[in-house]
Amino acid sequence: MFKRVEFLKSVYRLEDLPLPEYPEIAILGRSNAGKSSFINAFLNQKKLAKVSSTPGFTQSLNFFLVDRKFYLVDLPGYGYAKVPKEVYENWQILIEGYLKSPRDFCLLFLIFDIRREPDELDQTLLKFISYLNMPYALLLNKIDMLSKREIEIHKEKFIKSLKIPKNREIFLISCKEKIGFEPIRAFLKKVLKLSI
Repeated sequence: MFKRVEFLKSVYRLEDLPLPEYPEIAILGRSNAGKSSFINAFLNQKKLAKVSSTPGFTQSLNFFLVDRKFYLVDLPGYGYAKVPKEVYENWQILIEGYLKSPRDFCLLFLIFDIRREPDELDQTLLKFISYLNMPYALLLNKIDMLSKREIEIHKEKFIKSLKIPKNREIFLISCKEKIGFEPIRAFLKKVLKLSI
């Protein structure tokens, strides 16, 4: 589906953001929810985004230019306490500043480990996104670790706990097994209004 994917830059300060020349798809989620794995699997790349077993590894906004049609942006993960306080605070400033900036946001992908119970941090994220009135879709990752019945049970927990509207897109995926990506690509094609 994607012919040319380029790593553009890592951004540690808001003043270093690239020019908003293309529509942007941003990816948010907890540390270890699988953001980097999703990027690699979704774009059919092996090592484009660095995957680490260490939570909190991504500390910058990482911009990828896809087919010179849109930016895919990997944001630092949240919810991991074992980083210096000033580093975590800088992440918050960076993420909130980026999401509030006047850029061409087409969609936010919110990725979660489907096995985990949504908590206060997850609820805060949804409230913040709702406050910004930004379009988003949920990616419930690691479905390969659960049975079909368990998947449905956990999906309903996310919907109820995070108060997800009925018309909101929810995708069930496994980055490890590359399951559930075609519906996302079809949805993205519609959102971007491009022949990708």
